[in-house]
Amino acid sequence: MVVTGSVAFDYLMTFPGQFVEHLIPDQLSRLSVSFLVDEMRLVPGGCGPNIAYSLALLGEKPLLFATAGRDAAEYRDRLAREGVDVSGLVLHDDVFTASFFVSTDRDQNQIASFYTGAMARARELSLASLDPNGIALVIVSPNDPAAMARYAEECRRSGVPFLYDPSQQVARLSGEELRQGLSGAAILIVNDYEFGILTQKMELSREDVEDRVQAVVITHGAEGSTISVAAGEGLSLRHGVPAARVEKEAIDPTGVGDAFRAGLVRGLRIGAPWPVAGRMGSVSAVFGLEALGPQPPRYSIEQFRARYERNFGEEPLLERLREQAGPDS
Repeated sequence: MVVTGSVAFDYLMTFPGQFVEHLIPDQLSRLSVSFLVDEMRLVPGGCGPNIAYSLALLGEKPLLFATAGRDAAEYRDRLAREGVDVSGLVLHDDVFTASFFVSTDRDQNQIASFYTGAMARARELSLASLDPNGIALVIVSPNDPAAMARYAEECRRSGVPFLYDPSQQVARLSGEELRQGLSGAAILIVNDYEFGILTQKMELSREDVEDRVQAVVITHGAEGSTISVAAGEGLSLRHGVPAARVEKEAIDPTGVGDAFRAGLVRGLRIGAPWPVAGRMGSVSAVFGLEALGPQPPRYSIEQFRARYERNFGEEPLLERLREQAGPDS
């Protein structure tokens, strides 16, 4: 499996109030506001490593195919120790790694900015350098827009299935760029707000999108997720998947979506049906929600399975997590 996406350092800040208390609805066109934060932490992140890391926790051996700067050598080595194949991670000595600046209020709302840095070099990488016969799936997650377009096109050309995950980049991509990215995708995954932007930009209804993609996954935060799967003759079968319960404290939503994607994809990789894979995504996500930063502390497959069973009951298919751990692709 190949995971593409941004590699970044995350600057996580905490605002003790609510953002909405400081926004004047009829003056949003002239927005000028500053939030005094109580805390800031610097942690390694980026969509690509976040997804790859959680996949590795669940027994996968993902290839991280991405670019970073001269300041990411230690980060690369840590990912390797965690079980991620970093042979596809290229470090550029003349530029810094991308940076993500995000403030989170007490309601878990976020305001963020992203500096591209070495991520802009991702467009120089080509999936053609890899053997398509050894790739089970390519995850095209938020990245340099030109890189995302290139990887989707190369997957279409080589017949490799891919998951299209524009998420944070829906604000940057045009309607036509989103249409091209969706074309030929096996799976689309975004949250409900991003899905609204996506359909608006593409001038398509939800049903139109479902007609174009075999599986459409929309996350709804604490309300879980919805998975729509093509059922033939223009019909889609929709599965409502609940969120897993928070057992500690909801600390930080940064990277929770990436953890959900990893759990979902790992479920599909072990042959789980969509509802089970979605619930695996929910469990993976809640581990992330209870941690500060986008990559939760290491947990075992046994801990994951126990958490799944406390939320959704016994699931024999989870035995395959250990049986199928570490596939090359």
